[in-house]
Amino acid sequence: MHLPAILKGTASFVLPGSVYSRHTGGSDSARYCYSVFLRHLSILGRLGLDTPLSSVAELGPGDSLGIGIAAVVAGAERYRAFDVKAFAANDRNLAVFDELTALFRERAPIPSESEFPEIKPPLDAHDFPSDLLNHARLEAALLPGRIERLRREIAAIGTPGEGCVSYAAPWHDDDRIAAGSVDWILSQAVMEHVDDLEGTYAACWRWLRPGGVMSHQIDFKSHGTAPQWNGHWAFSDFAWRLVRGARPYLINRQPHSVHVDLMMRAGFEILCDRTFRSSGGLPRERLAGRYRSLSDDDLATSGAFIVARKPLAA
Repeated sequence: MHLPAILKGTASFVLPGSVYSRHTGGSDSARYCYSVFLRHLSILGRLGLDTPLSSVAELGPGDSLGIGIAAVVAGAERYRAFDVKAFAANDRNLAVFDELTALFRERAPIPSESEFPEIKPPLDAHDFPSDLLNHARLEAALLPGRIERLRREIAAIGTPGEGCVSYAAPWHDDDRIAAGSVDWILSQAVMEHVDDLEGTYAACWRWLRPGGVMSHQIDFKSHGTAPQWNGHWAFSDFAWRLVRGARPYLINRQPHSVHVDLMMRAGFEILCDRTFRSSGGLPRERLAGRYRSLSDDDLATSGAFIVARKPLAA
């Protein structure tokens, strides 16, 4: 076990803010948000799914709402963001919006792994997806009047009344979205932090219209709680409670197969399950008891990009 992780977690019981950081990752970079959005969209297109999506929701947007704002700039009419704690700042949202608008106007290539080494899912090519966002579609999305309206509505996030973008944090229930009203739900390195996975996947199923899809890039690594990528599975349940401390979230330690099983139990059909493997982790015998029985696949899977669809007959 990694003693510094335990000490850091236990410190949070005495000083709750001592292990809490407002910064959550790359989502405050417009180029990062542009890259993530277009990666998810490109893979939906490769799967033959409809990509003119009018209503988009995101779980865990983090520092900015940039990934969802990218969806709105690209033509979506509605974006809903849900987080466990309020991270996003409106001044940054406006700056990201302006930068994203410029990137789409330029039809800029998708920023690659050389710029963002940890970004997933990887792509074979990074050209702008003009087959999905063709000239007519993008010109309509970028009309000056529409862009001005979107900018006003983004500036008004958090004030009474709802525009094209809405942000709920903290979020603890699913009644903020009408059943069957969303075309696409996405998340980027978020679902590994969700405590109630079963309830969240069930909520996604209720939110999506029949035929609607969700895409999740999930990171199963230890997130700094251990030196090894799978070291979080070496903590006993008691030791993990100390690592978690008083933090509102950390990681749920659930392996790949649990996510897939819960999606299917919620009623989804899996359309894409692309897994990423890591070597150099702890051997099975050094894991805590309940993790020693992980399948060989789970034991090697450090990440996955999963696309799932709510059946049309649902």
